[in-house]
Amino acid sequence: MFYTFNGHTPVCHPSSYVHPQAAVTGNVIIGKDCYIGPGAALRGDWGQIILEDGCNVQENCTVHMFPGLTVTLKKGAHIGHGAVIHGATIGRHCLIGINAVIMDHVVLGDECIVGALAFIKEGGQFARRSLIAGLPAKFIKKVSNEMMAWKKDGTALYQALPAQLHSFSHPCEPLRKKPATTITAKASYETWRNRQKQNKGKP
Repeated sequence: MFYTFNGHTPVCHPSSYVHPQAAVTGNVIIGKDCYIGPGAALRGDWGQIILEDGCNVQENCTVHMFPGLTVTLKKGAHIGHGAVIHGATIGRHCLIGINAVIMDHVVLGDECIVGALAFIKEGGQFARRSLIAGLPAKFIKKVSNEMMAWKKDGTALYQALPAQLHSFSHPCEPLRKKPATTITAKASYETWRNRQKQNKGKP
């Protein structure tokens, strides 16, 4: 759901998908092909929130800020389930792991990866392609080309998801018993991991 606050109305590109059980309030700008999952809260009451094109903010995430700050998720930022982004700037194509917490005035350079459950304290600054983990979080090593290929493939699935949800998802009543015939085939996705398996052993 979208909510106006203090004269600010959220802006959302029509190609993006915001789940009805997400809450987007006030001064929030959502670019193209973004996904906002159920339970996510983007609260632009004390400052501004900007999501550039192709971002995803997954289930039960919180995006907020200290008064007067702007939160920016740059193009292709990938925010994992339950993460908290509070007053931070997340660089292009960054991956924030499940239940990580990123505090005010943190700046992540492009293509950083933050591990699950990491806590980046206020004011942390990390250069491009940093792998960051721990409590409190610290630099572990540089993100490799292989790690970034894996990340970008995962984000591409989320960038395609809004169009699929607009086309194929709608509220429904559950079935009360298992149908006589069921679909058992699993969907196949072109990903970096699948390509590695297919190319294994090839010269």
